[in-house]
Amino acid sequence: MRKPAEKWLRAWRLEDAPALLAAANEPSLQEQFVRPVATLDEAREWIQARGADSAEGTAHAWAITDEDDEAIGLVTVSHIEPRHSTGWVAYWLLPRGRGKGLAARSVRAVSRWAFDELGLFRLELGHRVENVASCRVAVAAGYAPEGIERSRLEYEGVRYDVERHARLATDPEPN
Repeated sequence: MRKPAEKWLRAWRLEDAPALLAAANEPSLQEQFVRPVATLDEAREWIQARGADSAEGTAHAWAITDEDDEAIGLVTVSHIEPRHSTGWVAYWLLPRGRGKGLAARSVRAVSRWAFDELGLFRLELGHRVENVASCRVAVAAGYAPEGIERSRLEYEGVRYDVERHARLATDPEPN
């Protein structure tokens, strides 16, 4: 299966473990990890698990890289549901990669890949309503807002509303 052609997207490598650990320790990203990643060994396990997910066809994750090919972010299609041709898109960037349009370009590229390579029809994503930057990424990547899911997420005993977005294979390509 082909990968997205963009040079800044590539498979995660075991040598990316320090960058992944830095992301897991970045306060603005800690909630992005379902299980904590607190050591280099746990970071390597996380990377190996992403490779296993891809081999099984249940999820596909790419490192977003900087000009030196260092991992500075993630974009993934997960929760792939073949019966309904749907998937869930998630993304994050370390602070030094933000504000350059890289997240939106990565989400656009992986979305097109998921439509073309996986044959998915509908891709969804969500962000906490107060995460304005993530909303900008979603809209710039062609994801239309569909509504608010009240108290959808819980972190440390606090519930958060989530805005759901979706993009269909038949939607026009974003500019």
